Amino acid sequence: MLGQNTSCQRYHCGTGGIIPVVAQQLHRENIERVVKEALGTSGVSIPDLTAVATTVKPGLALSLGVGLQYSLGLVNKYQKPFIPIHHMEAHALTIRLTCQLEFPFLVLLLSGGHCLLAVAQGVSDFLLLGQSIDTAPGDMLDKVARRLSLRKHPECHNMAGGQAIEHLAQTGNRQQIMFRLPMQQYRNCDFSFSGLQNIVNNTITRKEKEEGIQEGEILSCVKDIAAAVQHTVAVHIMQRTYRAMLFCMKNSILSSKNAALVVSGGVASNQYIRKGLQTLADVNDFAFLCPSPRLCTDNGVMIAWNGIERLRVGLGVLRSTEGIRYEPKAPLGIDISKRVAEDSIRVPRLKKILRLAS
Repeated sequence: MLGQNTSCQRYHCGTGGIIPVVAQQLHRENIERVVKEALGTSGVSIPDLTAVATTVKPGLALSLGVGLQYSLGLVNKYQKPFIPIHHMEAHALTIRLTCQLEFPFLVLLLSGGHCLLAVAQGVSDFLLLGQSIDTAPGDMLDKVARRLSLRKHPECHNMAGGQAIEHLAQTGNRQQIMFRLPMQQYRNCDFSFSGLQNIVNNTITRKEKEEGIQEGEILSCVKDIAAAVQHTVAVHIMQRTYRAMLFCMKNSILSSKNAALVVSGGVASNQYIRKGLQTLADVNDFAFLCPSPRLCTDNGVMIAWNGIERLRVGLGVLRSTEGIRYEPKAPLGIDISKRVAEDSIRVPRLKKILRLAS
C-alpha cells in the first residue's frame, strides 16, 4: 500500500450520527483533495495506475453517488479499467492485507449500517449465514447515546455515540440493570437490535421519572445503563456467532484443523465485544483475526485491497463503465440462512465464556 488519505468527518460526532445530505456535501468538498494527497504520498500518478476500484454498494445513496461520479470521471479520462466494489466484501477481505489467511473462513461484520455472518470461500464467493433483520449495532448504540444525551457528559462531549457508550461502560455496573436478550426463541444466525433499543429507551424514560429529571439531562445511573447495553449487544452477537461456528463445523463448511473467525467493521473496534468474541473463538479452537482499528472502520485502503484481490484473479474488472450504477442495498453472496434455521442448533450457555472474558 503506497499511499492513503482520509478525510475524517468529525461533524457527525456533534450530531450523534450520520446525516446523509451533510455526508454527501462533505464527500463533494473533500474527495478531490483526498485523492490528490493519496497519490502524492504514494509517488504514483493517475496514468501509472493499473485500475480504479470504487465502492458501489451497499451504503448511503448520496455518498455512493459522489464517489462513483468522481471515479468514473477518472476512468473515462485516463482510460483505466474499473473495479466496482461491494462494501461488505471489502470489510471481509481486509484481513488478508495484513495476515496470511487462506479461504474459507467465517467472517462477522459489525458496523453502523450492517451486521452479518458469512463464510468467505473466495474473493467473490460468500455464503450468507445470517444478518440483522432491522437495524445495525452501531446505529443502535449511536441512538442510545443520543437518547442518553452523552454529548453533554463531561467525559464524552467529543466522542461518537458508540465510543461514548464503550467509555462509560468501563466504570459502570452492568448487573444493576438487566436487558432481555433479543431473538432467544429463534435458533438461527440473524440479529435484531431495534427491540432492544426500544427496551433501553423505555428504561431510560422510567429512570428519568424516578430521578425527577427531564429528557436531555444526565442520569446518575448513565454508566450502568451503558454497561448493560454494551453487555447485552455483546452477548447477542456472541450467541449468533457461536451458532454459526457450530453450523460450519457440523456441515463441514470449515475444517476443524484451521478454522478462523474474522471480525471487522467499525463496531469491531469495541474492545469489550472484541474480547468476548476472542474468548469464544479460543474456546472453540478458532483462530481469531481482526484488522487494526483504523482498518476496521470504513476506509479507502480496504477498497483498494479488494480491487487488488479482484485484479489478481480477474474478477469484475470492467473495460466499459456503461450501465454502472450504485446500489444502496445489496446482498452479500448466496443466502443459506434458511439452512441454518432448519438445523436449529442449540447454543450452549455462555456463562463460562463470559467469565473467562471478564
